[in-house]
Amino acid sequence: MNIHEAKTHLSRLVDQAAQGESFIIAKAGKPMVKVIALAEKDSDAPQRLGFLAGLIHVPDDFDRMGGDTITDLFSGGTP
Repeated sequence: MNIHEAKTHLSRLVDQAAQGESFIIAKAGKPMVKVIALAEKDSDAPQRLGFLAGLIHVPDDFDRMGGDTITDLFSGGTP
């Protein structure tokens, strides 16, 4: 469908897309975008971000730990 038609019927088209009926919008006869429904979040899926919150502690100097050893290794030294 062309952009003008999509603008005219946007509300209906969005409702249809939400029900699983995707559509393509064209400009000057050239397909430009495909409108599809977003996948619903699976509420039973485990949440990965922050899954160890409160279970571990990262030291304040974490980004400097072992710095001398790493420098030695890159300089040809031994650990």
